[in-house]
Amino acid sequence: MLRLAFYQPEIPQNTGTLLRLAACMGISLDLIEPCGFVLTDARMRRAGMDYLELASLNRHENWQAFHGEAMQAKRRLVLLCPRAPHSLTTFTFTSSDTLLLGTESSGVPEDVRAACPASVHIPMLAGRRSLNVAISAAMVLTEAMRQLEAFPASSFLEMQ
Repeated sequence: MLRLAFYQPEIPQNTGTLLRLAACMGISLDLIEPCGFVLTDARMRRAGMDYLELASLNRHENWQAFHGEAMQAKRRLVLLCPRAPHSLTTFTFTSSDTLLLGTESSGVPEDVRAACPASVHIPMLAGRRSLNVAISAAMVLTEAMRQLEAFPASSFLEMQ
């Protein structure tokens, strides 16, 4: 099953939003520490709302711990990066993919980039640097889930 991984997040609101996304889409979020905030931060709780208890969160002490676990599980790491060679619209996702999000201010270091066999970018207008990390994750995750026909069963009809 698809997963999201967030490398050394700095902004608690983004982490809360990603946990909420993971809970709503039925996927796991791997948090690669260290974080730039404590996980009990009120801003993270506010962004995650009551979805935090529903989210599947896996914390990793550092990149090496995360990478070792991902390789053992035979997961392909797909880095989301504005300079990636492949567009999310032409890339073929697999169910063993983990979509890797970099630190908000600087992305990922070169050794992390080199460890990712694939990377994708979101097409944008010229002269724009990047989107918010949580918005980017939602866009790429949606495309991956569309390709894999992996959307959770909708409860829309149950709400009527």
